Formats: sequence, C-alpha cells, structure tokens
Amino acid sequence: MSIMDRIRAFVGQNVQTKQAPIVVMSGIGGKARKDKYEDYAREGYKENAVVYRCVNEIANGSAAVKFNAYYDKEKVENHPILRLLARPNPRKAGVEYFQALYAYILLSGNSYGVRVGPDNQPPRELYLLRPDRVRIVQGNTEIPKAYEYIINGQVRQTYPVEQDGSSEIKHFLLWNPLDDFYGLSPLNAAALDVDQHNLSAQHNVGLLMNGARPSGALIFKPKDETGMTIQLTESQRQQLVSDMENRFTGTKNVARPLLLEGDFDWKEMGLSPKDMDFLELKNMAARDIALCFGVPGQLVGVPDSQTYANVAEARLALYEETIIPMLRRVESDLNEWLTPLYNEKSLRIEYDIDSIPAIAERRRRVYENVIGGVNAGIISRNEARERLGLPQVEGADELYIPANLFPLGKVAPVEQGEPEKSYDEAYGEKRIIEIYPDGEPVPEALPAAYRPHNSYRKCHNCGYYDDDFCELFDAEVRDEYVCNEWISHTDDRAGKADIDLRPSEAMAEEAKRALEWRKEGNVGGTLVGVARANQLIKRERLSEQTVLRMFSFFSRHEVDKQAEGFRPGEDGYPSPGRVAWGLWGGDPGFSWARAKRRQIMADEKAKTVAVGDFVEWDSSGGMARGRITRIVRTGKLKVPGTSFTLNATEDDPAVLIRIYSRNSDGEWSATSTIVGHRVSTLSKIPDLD
Repeated sequence: MSIMDRIRAFVGQNVQTKQAPIVVMSGIGGKARKDKYEDYAREGYKENAVVYRCVNEIANGSAAVKFNAYYDKEKVENHPILRLLARPNPRKAGVEYFQALYAYILLSGNSYGVRVGPDNQPPRELYLLRPDRVRIVQGNTEIPKAYEYIINGQVRQTYPVEQDGSSEIKHFLLWNPLDDFYGLSPLNAAALDVDQHNLSAQHNVGLLMNGARPSGALIFKPKDETGMTIQLTESQRQQLVSDMENRFTGTKNVARPLLLEGDFDWKEMGLSPKDMDFLELKNMAARDIALCFGVPGQLVGVPDSQTYANVAEARLALYEETIIPMLRRVESDLNEWLTPLYNEKSLRIEYDIDSIPAIAERRRRVYENVIGGVNAGIISRNEARERLGLPQVEGADELYIPANLFPLGKVAPVEQGEPEKSYDEAYGEKRIIEIYPDGEPVPEALPAAYRPHNSYRKCHNCGYYDDDFCELFDAEVRDEYVCNEWISHTDDRAGKADIDLRPSEAMAEEAKRALEWRKEGNVGGTLVGVARANQLIKRERLSEQTVLRMFSFFSRHEVDKQAEGFRPGEDGYPSPGRVAWGLWGGDPGFSWARAKRRQIMADEKAKTVAVGDFVEWDSSGGMARGRITRIVRTGKLKVPGTSFTLNATEDDPAVLIRIYSRNSDGEWSATSTIVGHRVSTLSKIPDLD
C-alpha cells in the first residue's frame, strides 16, 4: 500500500475531535493528523533511494558543523555547554545526536529533545524522543500544556510546560500552515512523487520477474460439432492457469516460447516500458523529491539535472539554501532552551559557519574580489572591510590607484624633485610607516626602522612572536616586516661571549611527544609552538632572542600547570596547556631557558657596567649599595681583607665594590669596607639619593 493510499484510508475513518476552550487566541489547534510517521520512515526513508540520500545529505552536513560559545562577541574556549553538545549522552556523541535530530525533522517535521539534570541547572545529558511516540497536550493558548511520551498506547512519561513555554522537552519543528502545534514534513509535499518513484521501481521488478514482457490475456473460443460456443470447466480453467504460471512466469522462464493450438489466442494488454516512458517518469519523480528537500538533483544522481556548473557549486547551494537556514533555526532553539540554565546572561552558542569547506571557498573568492577592488582604486579600504565584516578604521576612506596609471593618449608627467634616496634613507631611520596597506595603524611604540622586508633580509624575530607581539618594543608586529633595531641588536650580540644555546635532548623528547599528541587529535599550542618544537627536535642552535622568548612563554603559562589534565592520570590528559608546554620543551625547556637567560642577562650587564658606577644587591641585612672600584673580566679577583677569590669570565665579570651607608642626616657616604661580587648579582642604579 502506498503512502497516499494509507493517508486516504486514514482520512476515511471517523475521527472524533474536541474543541478546547478559547481563552487567549482564536482558532488554536488544528485538524486531525493525516500524516503517519511510520509510513514516511518506511516507504520514504527505508524504501526510497532518493529520500534516503536527501535526508542523509542534509542531516550529515548539518551534524558536521561544530559549535562555538561566546560571551557577547568574545569567543570562549572549553565551555561546559560545548562539552555537553560534543557528548550529549553516554550512547551518542555530538555528531550522531544531531544527525538523528535533523533526520527526525526531515522525516516527521518534528524532533523532540529532552534534557536530564537538576531543575534550573545546567543539564548533565541530552536525549532525543521518537516523534511518533510524542503527543502534544493542547492548552488554551498557543503554548501546550504538556508533552506525553507514549509507547504501545500507554503514557510512560509526561513533561509539563510552564506558562512561559519552558520545559524539559524542546520541540524542534518545521512550519506548518495548517497546524498550531505540529510541524510539516517535506515528505508530505513529496508523497505523490515518492509513490510514483516506488511504484515505478516495483513495476520494473515485476516486469523483470516476468521476463521483461508486458502482461496479456489468453483467449479461448472453443466450439462443438454444431458450431455452438462451449465453456471450460472449473478444473480445466485451474489447470490452464497453473500450467501458465509454472511454465511461463519467473526469471527462469524468460523468453520461453508459448505453443498455442486449437482455438487458443494470446492478446497483449500491458504497455511496454518504452510506451510508458518509464525512465523519464522515474527521473521526474526523483527531481521533485529532491526539490521538496532543497537538495540539488545532481547531488542525488538524477540524470539531466545539471543546474549548476559542477558538484562544488551544487554543494555550495545545498549549504546556503538548505543546511545553513536549518542550522540557524536549531541554533536559535538551543540558545532559548539551554543557555539560560548556565546563569550567564551574555552566553550564547553559534554554529561555526565559516568552518564549512564550501563556505570557506566562497569567502576566499569574496576576499580576492575585494582586494582586487582596493588595488584597482574602485573601493576604499573601509568599504572593503565592511564587505568582509570587519570594523572600520580611521584614515582608510581614501581611494588609492597604482602609480603607473595615466589617461590614454597622454604621456605620464615626469616629476622634478630631489634625487632618489638610498635604501637606508628611504626605509631606514628617516622613513616612518604610519599605516598598513589594509588600513590598520602601525603602533607608535615601534621604531622608525620598522619596515616591509623580503625573505632575504628577514631578521626572524617578528615572525616568531606569539600572537605577533614584540617583546623588545612592547607592541604588535607583523611577520612580513623587519626592524633595523633588532638587526643592530643582533649585530651587537655577535661580538659577545659565545653561549651554548643548543637545546638539550630532554627538550627534544618533550617537543617530539607534544607533536605526537597533536597528531592524535589533542588540541593545544599554536603554529609558532609547532615551529619551535621542530627546532628543538633538530637541536638547532637558537638565537638569544628566541631563548628570551622561551623564558617569557614559560613564565606566562606556568599557571596552566594548575589546570586539570596537565599531569598523567588526570581527566583530560594531556590538556591543551600541557600540549603547548611540551611544544616549547616542557619542564626541561623551562629550566634550560631560565639558566640561559641568566647568562644572557649577565653578559648584557657585563658590557654596561664600568668603574665608578653605583650598584645595589641583596644582602643578608637587606638591600646594600656601593660603588664599583675595579672590574676583572677574565681570571681571578682577590677580595681584600678576606680569603675569598672570585672567578671572572667575559659572560660574568667579577667586581670590587666600596660599600656606602646612610648617616643620621640621611646622607650617603663611603665606608672602608670592600666586597666582591659577580656582575650577574648586581643591579645598576643612576646615583645615590
């Protein structure tokens, strides 16, 4: 029996209806339900290839899009609601759960989610209820009284609905113009086409079973000796029918000849597949089914339905016209149902539409077109930023065109002025870049030497900063720029004592382990961290700036060690913080960077202190101050009046200091005491106040 036959049979029954009291709204409720979910699921999804493919295209594509959490516009990582949506219950992961949710919506027009957990608190688990087992108890308003979960005709669970519409149940539905409570399935509109497609397939199977020959009639007109017509007896008729079925029906009797004699005759009664235009009928039904679901025909294998230039364009249309609107509908329902339970007013969840590969390709094309418009002087940079969804910046409303353009028929004018400047004059200390090409202002803290670079003159500092932040000038930078200050700073370092900056084997092992964690799917670290890990694994000699950056990273992220999942045996191990920590060398890297930084800083001090400088240091009696009287950079230094001798090196010279003390009037004066110290333990001060 086809879907439409079942619907007609169901409509033919006497259905008893009751009119609920009308209190707030007029006409609440709807006509008796005419569609049956079991028929849609069986004859539509299970028995029709086109419906099966359409439902899976939409459900699988929708379930694959991940969620993001936000506080207003600030993205939140690792929020509890994201963990709930990633694993709603012990039986189903997030993708499986949402695949079923969207499939229920497409087959029934309705999907019912139920949350499990304490009242008015974040839920612990989420489940789905089969649409055919849920009955809505209508109330006096558009808001239902309750949802009843029914199995075998018995109400197993009742979920009440509050006056504001809140409930443990969330009803996801498609709009229905004839019902106030239940959604409308796309299969309702495609029912006739599903019947046509199924019956065509059944006819084809039956025809093949009969040897691909249409049905007909065996005619018998016997006469007696007098010429009068006679009739077959009942036994003769049954024997004739039995012989025909046994000898001429079924695939084993295909093309077997029929021998007729006497007054027997054969008359064909059916139409051949060619006469019925069988193939076109089936393809037309398939196109209409795909149309009802919003799936391009070429994605479900319908011939001659190449509406789009290629499959990529068809898939993009599927996302933009069908999947994304459905995602936004479910996203809105989830925000209304779940986020208020976390008592965080600005919390919201949102599908990461930009992560969809088909949409990412479209955004890339838009970006290229916008950049082309800016480069050609058609639109300003702020107009381009507006089209890309970026905020406007000051000073980016002007139009720029290439300098080599001039009107046709005219000669480009020759500018008369100063001779061409040298590279250092134009791009060194005298040229200040105030604004980037995309309109962003250059931070004022950066020096005049900050400028664009080519790959052969890159100093390799700006490009390796976490979040593109320069620690030398305390400002954001871009890796396609270079700075003379860093170059000169690096050149100055070349003459200093050679410090062994080759990573240890323990650091290399930590980095290798962290990269393996990332390959296994664990999150943590950035591309900068991955690049650093590869350096550590190769045990390349690092620059002093890189060592200082490593020490800065470990100092900032040491707090990550307090989070759960940082140590083996804890839930979530390895945590994102543990992975990032390992990429930079882990605990061995922190100890190594701390020691190397101490040597580098001591080397810096060694080049800056001189005889006569005032310094201070920590002593057993508090902070002590004095004046340097002697510096030894190599060899040994004997401390007068004591048996102590200090070893001096270029990295950490030894000095003699005359101690100064403050008298009762608050004035500083020199004492007769001479002490010895290594420069690494001292801090230089301007003067004694």
